[in-house]
Amino acid sequence: MGVTTRPVRFGLLSTARINGAVLEGALPSQEVDVVAVASRNRERAESYASERGIERAHGSYEALLGDPEVDAVYISLPNALHVEWSLRALAAGKHVLCEKPLTQWPREAEQAFDAAEGADRFLAEAFMWRHSPQTARLRELVEEGAIGELRLVRAAFSFLLTDLGDVRLRPELDGGSLLDLGCYCVSAIRLLAGEPERVLGEQVRFSSGVDVRFAAVLSLRDGVLAHFDSGFDLPGRGMLEVVGSEGSLIVEDPWHARRPGIDLLRNGAEPERVEVAQANSYRLELENLARAIRGDAEPLLGRDDALGQARTLEALRRSAEEGRAVEPAEER
Repeated sequence: MGVTTRPVRFGLLSTARINGAVLEGALPSQEVDVVAVASRNRERAESYASERGIERAHGSYEALLGDPEVDAVYISLPNALHVEWSLRALAAGKHVLCEKPLTQWPREAEQAFDAAEGADRFLAEAFMWRHSPQTARLRELVEEGAIGELRLVRAAFSFLLTDLGDVRLRPELDGGSLLDLGCYCVSAIRLLAGEPERVLGEQVRFSSGVDVRFAAVLSLRDGVLAHFDSGFDLPGRGMLEVVGSEGSLIVEDPWHARRPGIDLLRNGAEPERVEVAQANSYRLELENLARAIRGDAEPLLGRDDALGQARTLEALRRSAEEGRAVEPAEER
């Protein structure tokens, strides 16, 4: 990036906790600059901006979208509001980085990307883990045949959620462990093995009605199988294992890559450590969108990935509710 190139200016649409990780990623970057934040409460927005060194605070989301000094918005609202405010931001002429999951409904994903194309703006789903060098190296190893023919993918993501007032436990806001945590596992399975042909999901519900624990088996092309679990009532866990005909790859910290590295095991031999460079995945996802906006790159995640993700999530939810295996539908 040349020294005369202006950073892409981001605005934060909400003051959600996840913003802290995004701000940490943006701070050292010369390609992006967080210049504004919005809250439904102006005092909250001003306090948030003052504490974090953000130039401007807006007392409504609409005001942020009307800010001419903002090029792109990062949407970190509860899940049920993701598509609505992505559409509003695109209509206001802003590029959008929307926190995962964009949606669990394929038709909404199509609608959002149609709007982005119609407005000549970029829309990206914020799966920061996909931008990690660890993820890229893992995919390379699988595609290079390091473990032979791919046969099984196993993933998990969980933590103990003790705040009973947390938005992730509210069904009207699309809460639940599948959408909050299991979506990472689904993303990994799809990245490594393609789109599922059939899924079977089981869930344990919280008193509010959201799934507090979810487990699933997925059937993919060429006989590949996958399974994952997610939960708010399980100890903190994150793992990803990819098994082939000649060995396996194990990633102990797949989603955050705070301890990057991949263990390669081949038929009982001593594990071989595949070293991976440390990098801030939030910075990388912000810079990827910034480069796309400047015309220097394509977004890593676009329409096809968001659609595949939504189709699988919708099928998993439907399977758990109906108590049977289902095939992901083209549209729901």
